[in-house]
Amino acid sequence: MQNTTKQHLMKSFQQNTRLDGRGLEEFRKIEVELGISKTAEGSARVKIGDTEVLAGVKMIISTPFPDTPEDGAIMINAEFLPMASSRFESGPPGIESIELARVVDRGLRESKAIDVKKLCIKKGEKVWAVSVDIITMNDDGNLLDAAALATILAVKHTKYPSFDGVEVNYKELTDTPLEITKVPITVTVCKTGNYIYVDPVSEEESNVDARLTVTTTQDGNICALQKGGSMPLSLQDISTMVELASKKAEELRELIR
Repeated sequence: MQNTTKQHLMKSFQQNTRLDGRGLEEFRKIEVELGISKTAEGSARVKIGDTEVLAGVKMIISTPFPDTPEDGAIMINAEFLPMASSRFESGPPGIESIELARVVDRGLRESKAIDVKKLCIKKGEKVWAVSVDIITMNDDGNLLDAAALATILAVKHTKYPSFDGVEVNYKELTDTPLEITKVPITVTVCKTGNYIYVDPVSEEESNVDARLTVTTTQDGNICALQKGGSMPLSLQDISTMVELASKKAEELRELIR
């Protein structure tokens, strides 16, 4: 039996509107701020409505894996602070934070946004590792899209720290940017009943039947998909959701440009 909130949502969706007045295909206001951290090599803050996420990049000297001696590394970590939502608790990462980190990682990795071979310093011995920390400041729905956008913005504006071949001087950034070859953009499309929409607020998110998170590059290629929710999606649902995600990704891409 549908709860009262879901009934209200469905009535609004029937009129092609949301409880906050938006259309089904409309994002909330997006605010972006770069260079928010003085100690990170690249950083960004993204607000989508009242949802707020920070992302910071550290460039770390690491040893490559034996089977990929010329490849650098990409590492994504997500921390859901208890102050961001009553649902989050201190301690080891929960299922939501693990999923978010994996989805963001997959979009960045599978898009080949970073050429990991260019992170090699000395084959088999030293490579750069791109380490991204994602921190949730406030959760009012759609953390996935906010985190992915903050991550690509932070990565895109990352510069290498000074390195003399022996030690890294993190207090001194060079003018050499971390080279980005692709710009993956993530959009989550939700389905409640027969209605499909983007950028859910918390009330909508807690009543989602199914969601599909789609990451695309600027050439329109899909580089990552993540299905969520308990209800199945038909082939027609998937086609409609992917098409909508691709369309909204182009709008978000303007922020990158």
